[in-house]
Amino acid sequence: MPLKQIVGAAIVDDLENPGLLLAARRTRPEEFAGLWEFPGGKVDPGEACETALVRELNEELGIESTLGTEVSGPIEQGWKLAGPAAMRVWFARIDAGFPLPLEDHDLLRWIPLEGASSALDWIPADLPIVDAVTAAAQSQHS
Repeated sequence: MPLKQIVGAAIVDDLENPGLLLAARRTRPEEFAGLWEFPGGKVDPGEACETALVRELNEELGIESTLGTEVSGPIEQGWKLAGPAAMRVWFARIDAGFPLPLEDHDLLRWIPLEGASSALDWIPADLPIVDAVTAAAQSQHS
C-alpha cells in the first residue's frame, strides 16, 4: 500500500541564518492533541508537493510563504509518519501575514532552533525531523 504524502514546513525567522523555528500544537486527533508538529498537510492528487505546502500554510496559518531547501529524509517520500503516511519537509519563511492557528492547531510558538527537540513535546514521528532540521540549519552556516 503506497504511503499518503504529507508536506510540512520548518518555518524559520530567516532562511539564510535561521535562529527561530515556528511550531504548531495539534488539537486533533486525540492521540496527538497537545503535541507539537511542523505545520503542513496532505498533498492533493496531481498537486506538486511544494504547491501543496504553500497552500496548506495559507489555509492553516493565514500566511504567504516562500520555501527554502528541502530537509531530505531517509526514504524517497521523506520521513515515515504514524500509519501509512510520509512527510517531506522544507525550510520556509513568512512573506506576508501573521501566523495564526486557523485549522488543526490551538497554539503557535517561536522557539530557538538550537535545542528545539527538547523545547516542546513533539509528536514522536516529528522528533527525528526536528533534529534533522536543526542539523541542516547548522551545516548551512558552518
